[in-house]
Amino acid sequence: MTASAGARFRAAVAAERPLQVPGTICAYHALLAERSGFRALYLSGGGVAAGSLGLPDLGITNLDDVLTDVRRITEACALPLLVDADTGFGASAFNIARTVKSLIKFGAGALHIEDQVGAKRCGHRPGKELVSQQEMVDRIKAAVDARTDADFVLMARTDALAVEGLDAAIERARACVEAGADMIFPEAMTELSMYRKFADAVKVPVLANITEFGATPLFTVQELRSANVSLVLYPLSAFRAMNKAALKIYETVRREGTQRNVIDIMQTRNELYDYLDYHRFESKLDQLFAKEKGK
Repeated sequence: MTASAGARFRAAVAAERPLQVPGTICAYHALLAERSGFRALYLSGGGVAAGSLGLPDLGITNLDDVLTDVRRITEACALPLLVDADTGFGASAFNIARTVKSLIKFGAGALHIEDQVGAKRCGHRPGKELVSQQEMVDRIKAAVDARTDADFVLMARTDALAVEGLDAAIERARACVEAGADMIFPEAMTELSMYRKFADAVKVPVLANITEFGATPLFTVQELRSANVSLVLYPLSAFRAMNKAALKIYETVRREGTQRNVIDIMQTRNELYDYLDYHRFESKLDQLFAKEKGK
């Protein structure tokens, strides 16, 4: 029997310490990450908002928006996928239950749910507002109760450091673990030692979000391993690079009337075909047509 996506995500965490988890904005990026040797993938809520809808990461997207990208990625790539579920896509336990069940059904292996209010902000922006610790605990309990695959990973994210301080953030994380959270995601940490304090306190795998241009320094894998971090997230690194390259192409073609001077930063047609296994599909098509002609 094939292991579930949740079981495969847990196996990846056990096999690589810390587990590097790159953000993949679309199915094709999932294939690129898989070929690069990664064992798990991530779908960012901010990435869905910006990349798929052209909107800021302010709690505007809904569950169906995320599920569309989840399905496309999981159908194209077998690597287990961690999904940003924001605040659960609804205030009630029923909303959270629907989110958990839907993500499992669409092939995700893990989710993280956070303790911000519904009108959330990017975790590295000012002005964040939290729900009470009890309300966050209730979110986790609702997620645990809704889980249809016991191996599906429920990760609790806390944004409390910037709002209530380190001790309160750790206390929230401990409460979430007691409620059934499998892993902890302390957002926007500013010092390496903070991760070690979380790991010592919660006794479950801790994730470090190493996103660019935010509050957290770009710690290396070696540094994070020394702080007992179990997973390292790079949520939008490739997306940022893709955006920069796309803008350069558009501006150059518009200004110069040709793409000749930016060909060197493009992936070639043959490279694209290689990652897509294009020729295998084409060969299959030729075989089907040959059979039709032979009738």
